Amino acid sequence: MNDKKVAFILCVNDEVYFEECLKYIENLYVPKDFEIEVIAMRNEKSITSAYNKAIEKTDAKYKVYLHQDVLFINKNFITDFINIFEENKMIGMLGVAGCKTLPQNGIWWEANDCTGSLYDTHAGKITMYLLNKNNIDEVEYVKAIDGVVMITQFDVKWREDIFDGWHFYDISQSFEMLKIGYDLAVINYSVPWCIHDCGISNLDASYEKYRKLFLKQYSACI
Repeated sequence: MNDKKVAFILCVNDEVYFEECLKYIENLYVPKDFEIEVIAMRNEKSITSAYNKAIEKTDAKYKVYLHQDVLFINKNFITDFINIFEENKMIGMLGVAGCKTLPQNGIWWEANDCTGSLYDTHAGKITMYLLNKNNIDEVEYVKAIDGVVMITQFDVKWREDIFDGWHFYDISQSFEMLKIGYDLAVINYSVPWCIHDCGISNLDASYEKYRKLFLKQYSACI
């Protein structure tokens, strides 16, 4: 395992989005003696299987799993998240959005204690979301992390045996990390580190299928 290497891992089905995302990755400051690589997974049957394949492709200790429509605007993104990991050795995964307790229905954003910060365009215009306005400029420990950005310093296999699509892979992985004994945390800064340029979108019909699968597997842990 190369502890001086960062892999950016994403599934790609839109080359325009990917090229824009790549520009922002290439514009990040890379700490001295570190290297980065970008692993773009195409034509995959599920996000979990893609991520498991990507783990086999790289020796990087640090892995940044992200959506293809994420734009990093904090140029010190790499330095900042490495510093957090070095100061918190048991944090297995960091995110930019999540919740401290997960609702019984498994839908993280319906929690009363969401936290994190990002710019997002799902409302049709770019909007800054500070999910916990009472506690900023801190890293908060959470129960679940949203899949828009998931940064790891330890490898845990993604549950492709259950989540063979594109939903609930992130909340599942959060619970798998917790089950092993790692902590989860969300970066809760007053100035977001990234833009999620997703545009107006709706959940497809499979969301409910995977929500039920998630509850069947993890409801006792909520």
